[in-house]
Amino acid sequence: MLLGRYYTRISSKGRLALPFRFKNQVGVKFVVARWYENCLLIVSLASWEDFLKRFTKPNEVITEDIRDLDRFILGSSFLVDTDSQGRFVVPKFLRDYARLIDEVVFIGLGDRVELWSKENWD
Repeated sequence: MLLGRYYTRISSKGRLALPFRFKNQVGVKFVVARWYENCLLIVSLASWEDFLKRFTKPNEVITEDIRDLDRFILGSSFLVDTDSQGRFVVPKFLRDYARLIDEVVFIGLGDRVELWSKENWD
């Protein structure tokens, strides 16, 4: 289970180190995407499909609300690889959306991690 709050800094090139306590659960490949309230979402690759099923039913008609959700989350999703130290680069589009400039906060929320600018989190 992903729990806790961890502070760090993002480099000028958009590189971050995934907190050690999250690294083992999230893995070396994961999905990062736009999320609500101008933060980012991090979900392990193994959990990504199950995570998405919470929002839609497989045989449901694709309504406007579902299309909007698909565009918002899936349209901004990136598969990320970490290096041996757990570092990864946040795509510029997502850094701009979440206003990740200097200090950032990782928040563990059970099955997902939210990534916030410290300013937005505070």
